[in-house]
Amino acid sequence: MVTQLWPLWLAVVVFLAAGGVTVVCSIRLVGLGDTLADRTGWGEALFGAVFFGLVTSLSGIVMTAATAAANLPQLAYSNAVGGIAVQTLAIVAADAAHRRVNLEYAAASELNLLFGCLLIVLLSTALLGSFSPELTVLGIHPVSPIMVAFYFGGLKLIQGREGPMWTAVVTRETRLDRPEEDDPFGTRSSKSLAGEFAAIAVVAVLGGWAVARAAESVVTMTGLSEGFVGGVLMGGVNALPETVTAITAVRRGALTLAVAAVIGGNSLDALNLVVGDVAFRGGSLFHAAGTDQLFLTTVALLMTAVLLGGLLLRQRLGWWRLGFDGVLLAVIYGGTVITLLY
Repeated sequence: MVTQLWPLWLAVVVFLAAGGVTVVCSIRLVGLGDTLADRTGWGEALFGAVFFGLVTSLSGIVMTAATAAANLPQLAYSNAVGGIAVQTLAIVAADAAHRRVNLEYAAASELNLLFGCLLIVLLSTALLGSFSPELTVLGIHPVSPIMVAFYFGGLKLIQGREGPMWTAVVTRETRLDRPEEDDPFGTRSSKSLAGEFAAIAVVAVLGGWAVARAAESVVTMTGLSEGFVGGVLMGGVNALPETVTAITAVRRGALTLAVAAVIGGNSLDALNLVVGDVAFRGGSLFHAAGTDQLFLTTVALLMTAVLLGGLLLRQRLGWWRLGFDGVLLAVIYGGTVITLLY
């Protein structure tokens, strides 16, 4: 059962079960993360982008590594960039959950904008890797360490900035990132909360492995393309933590955390391509990417640019209560699914 392909019915059950467990764990993560962000002094934006992003990305990292190691590079690549596209769509769901005004209007954060820029840099670097000469050193394409350097270099620049050179206009609807007066976990130590946070991360790793094995079986049994299965089905499960986290955070009033969890998770998911490149022993993962994978990468770039536009414009009441960016994100992703399917 561990090494062989699973029957189709079992693969479907695993997909659904992994999704259910992810929802439960993600709801718990929001409360833990919001409290730890206050206690550590990191704030919702930075804590959400780094630690939330890491935990919610763990399942996707395992999915990419497992499928790349199983000699399914296109499935691995599709999961990484497809997850970014679906996770960006999570902003639309969170926006719909915030009934007063558009989420982007109420959540003003320079850090979220900077992490969005970092994501564009990482995705663009991945595309350049696919179009560069097919060269590997110890089985790894040179663009992989470059992407890692860009991520940690960008993280250092963002965290170490002396102060904002500009500030967003504060309105009546703006929810500033301030510590809560009543600590919901007041009777528990920060060490205990961090331990539970880490335990949920372990569950995410196991779930990611199970989904990867199920996806291999779905590709083999159904004949669906690796681009569709990886980008849409695996990407959907991969995006569940960010989606549930964003909606739950909005319900708790942690609006900055809602956006940070998505954008920060996306930045880490871009490094999934590095993980896949290391795990894939058949050459460069970037050059194993086909038309579907490059298409998905471009879609992720487009959706990120649209989201950044929404965060900058901060439309108070837009199209169908979602704002121009929310509607465009939904249309772009819907067109992406149809294109991959047909």
